Amino acid sequence: MPESKLLQQIALKESDKDAIARKVIEAPKLLPEIIEGLGVDKARVKYGCAKVLRIISDEDPGLLYPRFGLFADLLDSDNNILKWEAIYVIAKLASVDAECRIEAIFERYFAPIAGPVLITAGNVIAGAAKIAKAKLQLTERIVGELLKVENAQYKTSECRNVALGHVIKAFDQFFDQIKAKGPVIAFVRRQLENTRNATRKKAEAFLKKRSNT
Repeated sequence: MPESKLLQQIALKESDKDAIARKVIEAPKLLPEIIEGLGVDKARVKYGCAKVLRIISDEDPGLLYPRFGLFADLLDSDNNILKWEAIYVIAKLASVDAECRIEAIFERYFAPIAGPVLITAGNVIAGAAKIAKAKLQLTERIVGELLKVENAQYKTSECRNVALGHVIKAFDQFFDQIKAKGPVIAFVRRQLENTRNATRKKAEAFLKKRSNT
């Protein structure tokens, strides 16, 4: 089946994905073409459409919310790039999740934290902060998932050190709303002994900011 003009435009290396996203927001009838583009074999079309959907999730998450099931299905995709984009979009949809669909897929969403792929875990950790800020009732559950990174099994111990730094950054974004702060503070303090310099510095900055906690 020949590509539509919209998909041809997306495939252009120099195409303005932000402008295309705005066009879709203004004319939602174009959204099915973007969704269809995720299944195209041509990489520039597939990943270009994923980029457009990411931008739409930033600007108008409500437009994508009816497609929540599609993004949930992509969490199990063999295509890591589409999986990472889905992780991002779902986190952005938290702000409009009136039907508690994120709660329904909570375990699946956070499963990559256990490993073995650092990039996938990193995307989930970043998404966790967005979800926590949008859905306060999930805060403590999300804290519990993030604390699991300390025992996660990635390809190397250095990968885990990187992930631990990501977790500190995530906690920093929603720490004030956490009720049980003790385990989080203890977790960050343990990272003062982390062998990765960048992670130690994140821990130091986090604790300095909350020296009275």
